[in-house]
Amino acid sequence: GNPAIYVGNAGKTFMVAILGLVFGLAAGVVLALTAWTSRLLNGLLTPLGLIFSSIPVVALIPILARLLGYDMRTEIAIVAIAAFFPTFVFVGAGLKSLPPGSGDLFKVMGASPWQRFRRLVMPAAVPNLMVALRLTAPEAVLAAILAELLMGTSGLGYMFREAAGRFATERAFGTSIIATITAVIVFGLVMSAERRVDARWK
Repeated sequence: GNPAIYVGNAGKTFMVAILGLVFGLAAGVVLALTAWTSRLLNGLLTPLGLIFSSIPVVALIPILARLLGYDMRTEIAIVAIAAFFPTFVFVGAGLKSLPPGSGDLFKVMGASPWQRFRRLVMPAAVPNLMVALRLTAPEAVLAAILAELLMGTSGLGYMFREAAGRFATERAFGTSIIATITAVIVFGLVMSAERRVDARWK
């Protein structure tokens, strides 16, 4: 009976998911590159990332809310945390999965470390980055909904909580459908981007 309310809240959830995904991907890529530059840093960052990712997001929400406030910043941080570790793992693996003999070839050709990194290492990691994006994009929508459900004042998660509290079954069901459609749209966009990137980099 009121489709505009779904559109507005779905747009807010979509924005939180995209922003959190961008920040999580950026953090995962930066730390993966940092770990790649040094065995010592790799030995330090990988266990820390594993420990951090094993903590349930729900347990982090009160801490993040105290640090960042009960607003959209915390919701974005929750999505970023959910997206960080898969990105860190997949990009780190991609940085190490060079074609056989390619490293020796670059040394023989006299390539500088920067040229080797830019023309060999990073291109090898790009397909893995897209795999991480494909895996984390739908989860980003779900993480955004979870954050809104627990502490938000708007978005699909908040709508669902508010509808469930009033036993408004139709509104809760409609919210679930819109949330599913949003996750599917995000997944489809990422799949299309992954095909284009793979055609360019693989």
